[in-house]
Amino acid sequence: MSELIEISQRALSSIELGNNFATSETIDKIIKVFNITAEDLFATDYLKESTELLNMINNNISKIGNNPEKLEIIYNLTKSLSRK
Repeated sequence: MSELIEISQRALSSIELGNNFATSETIDKIIKVFNITAEDLFATDYLKESTELLNMINNNISKIGNNPEKLEIIYNLTKSLSRK
């Protein structure tokens, strides 16, 4: 993801860990790279039951199909989230 939004891995990690805030430029790049809106990025309507969220995530992944670029992004995101 850091390559896609053109920031260092260290800078991204610092944002993810809550040690630093993303700049408006970085937020704009995230919005463009993932083709989402600012409302999508900051939405809180995702606060749903775990089973519902898991179904929604699986549904979204199934829509991606065999797109290697998007699958790699998902893999990297889930890998980073699974670290303790």
